[in-house]
Amino acid sequence: MPDGYVSSERMIERVLLFGATGDLAGRFLFPALAELQASRCVDDLRVVGGGRDDWDDHAFKRHVADKLERHAPKMSSSARDGLVRALRYRWVDFDDPETVADAITAASDSGSDRPPAAVAAYLALPPTVFPAALSVLREVKLPPGSRIVVEKPFGEDLRSAVALNQLVADAAGPAGEPAIFRVDHVLGMATVQNFLAMRFANPLLEAMWNSTYIEEIEILWEEALALEGRARFYDQVGALKDVVQNHVLQLLCLAAMEPPARLAAQELRDRKVDVLRAVRSLTPADVAARSRRARYTAGQVARTDGAWISIPGYAEEDGIDARRGTETFVEMLLEIMTPRWAGTTFRLRAGKALARRRKGIVVRFRPGSWPAARSGVAAPAELEIGIDVPLDLSLTIQGAGGRELFELKPLIFKTPAVSGALSPYARVLLNILEGDSSLSIRGDEAEEAWRIVEPILEAWAGDRVPLEEYPAGSSGPPRLAPAPSMSASLPL
Repeated sequence: MPDGYVSSERMIERVLLFGATGDLAGRFLFPALAELQASRCVDDLRVVGGGRDDWDDHAFKRHVADKLERHAPKMSSSARDGLVRALRYRWVDFDDPETVADAITAASDSGSDRPPAAVAAYLALPPTVFPAALSVLREVKLPPGSRIVVEKPFGEDLRSAVALNQLVADAAGPAGEPAIFRVDHVLGMATVQNFLAMRFANPLLEAMWNSTYIEEIEILWEEALALEGRARFYDQVGALKDVVQNHVLQLLCLAAMEPPARLAAQELRDRKVDVLRAVRSLTPADVAARSRRARYTAGQVARTDGAWISIPGYAEEDGIDARRGTETFVEMLLEIMTPRWAGTTFRLRAGKALARRRKGIVVRFRPGSWPAARSGVAAPAELEIGIDVPLDLSLTIQGAGGRELFELKPLIFKTPAVSGALSPYARVLLNILEGDSSLSIRGDEAEEAWRIVEPILEAWAGDRVPLEEYPAGSSGPPRLAPAPSMSASLPL
């Protein structure tokens, strides 16, 4: 049986959702669970929500129905009602282990003559609550075959990530790492999976996917949205922790990883960890030259409907403590010390309240041997791979022009949306229920990601990199110029 294969005996259809009355559950998890049930990916789904609200089953079902109507309005009423019927609720206090044990019993009950069913225990909780929740799960113990699911951010620095890995390993018990799922929904996006297929199944791209042909790879996570009600949370983390340490570094792994021998969970995760381990650690001098932080000032940003709205500067937003110096924009330049990538710059940019939403990977090729390219008259080619649905490919080509004029135009290809494709969270949840770790972050992977960003966090905390500003609705601060050593090759 190949790695990654999932048999029907491993499928879990019982979900114990801690933090069931929170925003993550209402906005993403309940719509995803309803989607799985409506698409018949699971046959007999049972969901027990655990929370601090003093509710009964009826109040909880009414709450979830309201959330589904708001956040999944295009889903049929029968699909929404199907999930609501499968819901139960238990009051949970992590200071009282008996309440957690009662919730586990409610989720795993298979009848008096059958052993408890395995459950997927999903911690949709604030990161500060993870230690308490995991400690209680270790004490009361989940039924055999159960799985534990933890949302990002996984820790707040390397030390806390190591400690959290130990806590979740203790809670998982003998089942170990295969029973632990660290969620980053970006891996569940169909366009991200399409990118892997495009990279490895096309000889033309794979042949030139190296530093001989590629000068720079830019990973973008730029948003036109501002805080959108997340001010208090965001002010505790900032752009570097919120999206770069997880989403952006995951895209970096997929862009730079070596071809896996097999499309199996273990192989994919090994190759991603290889990339993170090969990222050269930044010295304090490197951080000053190769990182930038900034926050937006007052301006106008575009809404999803195209209208422009005025927003205050970040420091003036409700719930913000300006003294923290929290960044809403980050840029950093990295090197990957492998033969494939020696001499290629990896540029990571992420920010809020920018001119437009732009998420994806931009590949900048080196000038070709054509004299016009070498002279700089014609710009080098670029390949842009957007990860928003549908996946966009934009390749710069030579446009019409006179003998002395070279006009560069984008060649754009848009893949059609796949009918019936699962949403990112539904795909991630299905993999969890099936026991497939392909879309889960492994423990050492989370720690390596923190190793990369920790020198930046330390330098910023010491104000060794100034906090710049940019107007909301602008394209953000100017791009960092690559340091001279960025173009150096590895010694033979």
